[in-house]
Amino acid sequence: MKKILLAVGLAGLVTSGMAQAVEGSVDVGQHSTNLSVGVGSASPGLFVKGNWLRSNNDGSVSGATLGYNLSVGPLNISPAAKALFTHPEDGKDGFTVAVGTGVSYAVNSMWGLYGEYYYAPKSFSEHLERYQEAAGGISFTPISLLTLRAGYQYVGLNNTGNNKDNVLVDGPYLSASVSF
Repeated sequence: MKKILLAVGLAGLVTSGMAQAVEGSVDVGQHSTNLSVGVGSASPGLFVKGNWLRSNNDGSVSGATLGYNLSVGPLNISPAAKALFTHPEDGKDGFTVAVGTGVSYAVNSMWGLYGEYYYAPKSFSEHLERYQEAAGGISFTPISLLTLRAGYQYVGLNNTGNNKDNVLVDGPYLSASVSF
């Protein structure tokens, strides 16, 4: 019975990813750049994303996200976990696992609102007191392949010991993503 349940579960994971769109995006802030690629991040079901965020002044973060999109009408809720490698300018390199969620609401077929928050306490991190990431704003989808976003983003690395904390992003940003 356990083998049957495992096989059904694996088949569900595999088939949920078969009809998913591939998405790539670039986010640009005043002192930061974020490159991202994912599968299934804009449709209901399982999604996987990878990203690399670089701050001109305070370091970088790269990692992978695994989550699940739950859609109820125009509302999309996306609980997820991020496995991240952190490279703070004023601290030690290390790994962290952040948990959080994203929420988006489609106002109509072209306009939407979105927000997300991820957090990792010291117990989920190596060489960090905590990791925090938050973003929110508006999205515009003129055609189904292209989404433009404008919003505010914050990514902070609170270092351990007497090391200065690093804020990778704290300000407005613009984003463009394509999916196919």
